[in-house]
Amino acid sequence: MVTSNHYKILELHESASQADIKRAYHRLAKQHHPDSRSDSNGDHEHIAKINAAYEVLGDPAARKRYDAQRDGGRTQRASDISAQYQQRRKANQRSDDSLTHWIRTVYNPIDRLIGKIISPLKAEVRNLSADPFDDELMESFQDYLENCRESLEKAKQKFKSMPNPPQAAKVAANLYYCLNQIEDGIEEIERFTFTYDDSYLHTGQELFRISKQLRREAKADMQAIL
Repeated sequence: MVTSNHYKILELHESASQADIKRAYHRLAKQHHPDSRSDSNGDHEHIAKINAAYEVLGDPAARKRYDAQRDGGRTQRASDISAQYQQRRKANQRSDDSLTHWIRTVYNPIDRLIGKIISPLKAEVRNLSADPFDDELMESFQDYLENCRESLEKAKQKFKSMPNPPQAAKVAANLYYCLNQIEDGIEEIERFTFTYDDSYLHTGQELFRISKQLRREAKADMQAIL
């Protein structure tokens, strides 16, 4: 491996002619010789580097071998950089594929199931409010709650089906809290259907409102990583 740049030591471009190399050597050897008039210019270590550089570059055959070694080193470095780039690209691709798969098989189905639970609530409560003691209206409302339970269970199973990618951690956290709020909300509303105590209905509606906000935050977080 070439560890020093003889061209830089002789203050030359790599395309310098042999005559240029010779002139540069004599100039620098005189400038840095310990016996030069200025003591500050006398530098034994630098003179040794100048001599070593000229020993290689001053000999056309040795210079050719040196250039070949340098080119090989540059090629190897370029190859290493390319390999590292390809590795990073493959890692990023795997990460992107994992995110795409999670969105398709977990996030999107859960988001749709949450919508099926939350969206009808206002209309269902309005229908029931016509006469909460009407058996048919209450039965229809309880059917809605049962459907909510089924959708919630499917969403929870989807959530557990695969770990979320690291870049979707905030999305997953909001989904998790959203599902918890929905579950608590359903329980509160179900208590209302048994007791006709409006406080349970109001609490359930508030929990659904919170879950709706968490769903919006999950959507916003998702947009931020796409």
